[in-house]
Amino acid sequence: MIADIKAAPEGSFILLHGCAHNPTGIDPTPEQWGVIADVIQEKNHIPFFDIAYQGFASGSLDTDAASVRMFVARGMEVIAAQSYSKNLGLYAERIGAINVVCSSPEAAARVKSQLKRIARPMYSNPPVHGARIVANIVGDSALFKEWNAEMEMMAGRIKNVRHKLFDSLSSKDKSGKDWSFVLKQIGMFSFTGLNKAQCDNMTNKWHVYMTKDGRISLAGLSLAKCEYLADAIIDSYHNVS
Repeated sequence: MIADIKAAPEGSFILLHGCAHNPTGIDPTPEQWGVIADVIQEKNHIPFFDIAYQGFASGSLDTDAASVRMFVARGMEVIAAQSYSKNLGLYAERIGAINVVCSSPEAAARVKSQLKRIARPMYSNPPVHGARIVANIVGDSALFKEWNAEMEMMAGRIKNVRHKLFDSLSSKDKSGKDWSFVLKQIGMFSFTGLNKAQCDNMTNKWHVYMTKDGRISLAGLSLAKCEYLADAIIDSYHNVS
């Protein structure tokens, strides 16, 4: 990843997931984020953060915002696209925001005019219903506290599912394969490493439906189904090439 960022033409836009990376579930460590920021600064790139799962990685909005805040604290110009589809369940509303941190008031005025030029022919006025729901929740201290508690609970449930899946895989698979990547990943998704043929076996034999690149959504997995999923993964991994 660092090599690719270094090889990109100077002044490129670099798209980054702020947290809970989709599809891999593998986030950079704080130290790795520092290296990424170093290279982006050296190459005069523009970091463009996709923030689709804030709160779903650690359970904390603040913790999950650390990557973006690190770049801003360095004085970098940053673009961050936020979505409330997942963390507020507003899929049908498609509500979100684009935030641009600029180097000066003059730069901010120019960016704002460009955003208006894009928005006007595209949609002119965005739907307001979902935005008002978000505004009510983040603007009310009691509702905001309740929302934070629910996200922490949801993130905790996903972590419990990860541990249960790892325990099931480790206890059932006698080959010695290291399944610890399941625990090292974070957020809604797990990148299993299964190829297309193995994914087809998951669906055709075990009726487990997943994307063909091997990604599964742990948010859709219950504790009761972890052992069944482990059986399906072990069979597909060892018996299908």
